[in-house]
Amino acid sequence: MDQVVLRNVRKDFTTKLLGTVTAVENFNLNVAEGECFSFLGPSGCGKTTTLRMIAGFEDLSDGEIELCGKPVSIKAKNLYVPPEKRDLGMVFQAFAVWPHMNIFDNVAFPLNVRKVPRAEMKERVEKALKHCSLDGMEKEYPGNLSGGQQQRIALARAIVTNPKVMLLDEPLSNLDPKLRESMRFEIKKLQKEFGFTIIFVTHDQSEAMAISERMLVMDMGRQVQIGTPTELYNKPNSRFVHKFLGQSTFTNCVIENGKAYAKGNLQQLLPVDPPKGCDHEMILATRPNQIDINKESGYESVVENRIFLTDYTEYQVKVGDTLVQVQTPHRVEFSVGEKCFLRFPNAMWYPMEDEAAEAERNRRQLV
Repeated sequence: MDQVVLRNVRKDFTTKLLGTVTAVENFNLNVAEGECFSFLGPSGCGKTTTLRMIAGFEDLSDGEIELCGKPVSIKAKNLYVPPEKRDLGMVFQAFAVWPHMNIFDNVAFPLNVRKVPRAEMKERVEKALKHCSLDGMEKEYPGNLSGGQQQRIALARAIVTNPKVMLLDEPLSNLDPKLRESMRFEIKKLQKEFGFTIIFVTHDQSEAMAISERMLVMDMGRQVQIGTPTELYNKPNSRFVHKFLGQSTFTNCVIENGKAYAKGNLQQLLPVDPPKGCDHEMILATRPNQIDINKESGYESVVENRIFLTDYTEYQVKVGDTLVQVQTPHRVEFSVGEKCFLRFPNAMWYPMEDEAAEAERNRRQLV
């Protein structure tokens, strides 16, 4: 069963500076029961606006939304169900814990609003605290706790109502990297124990890939690609997705008579198969850790720079007029100025970058 359904959803904003901007356009989505689904994209892409429409904090400009089989927003019928009646749990980037309330009262707050009997409230709060590793700390105040513990309060408050759907908007971005990593496992553990559906909004691709069954990459209010983390990483359908998921290196190429040359060096063939029937400039996209740098065959060049990093050695090598990053295990050694050869397995081809699209992305960050 699909627990979250969006049909042809659109959201427009009007600002004095930019006029009318369509923040979300023709958005269609089905999220299954028990699924962990992530929205991923840069600032201004529309991911948080979409989450706020699901939560009921923003009304639609067009389209409709269903939660757990029931319509909650239908613009054409002026149907709008307020947030408190949508049976959702929500955790935001700002922990939003009340400093004047102890942990118990913070977590119990939504149950107080719903007038849950005191005995049941105590039982449910204690269960939520236990699952979030806060049991025994009921009388502590948030000001005495770490950021990670405050985030656990927010999680406990979200699950105490037994929601069927949990909305998480950048919930880990205020935590240090090590704590952020551990909290990913905590969230997945809670989902398994309580069985709720998660919609997770983030701009951090490693976070989305670690926590999601499926994910969506958004750009300028539109859906760009939906799939599993593996599908999106290995088969990105655009340069934008390739660049956003993992490290990428892009080489400007000229294709003539079915052969590819690096722009800036039309005398040496690239050892790749370009798209058939294509005679113009294109982008060759590769992952730095997939490029084969060797001393025997491929595109001949010279090592420009060498950087020793914790897990690998990174080389910079000129390919035409592009400085390409290559990452290798430490056992593969080249010196600066040494001749080398490059091969490009798993290379992908994309059109040249659209400068107008990049300008529009920057404009949307102001909305």
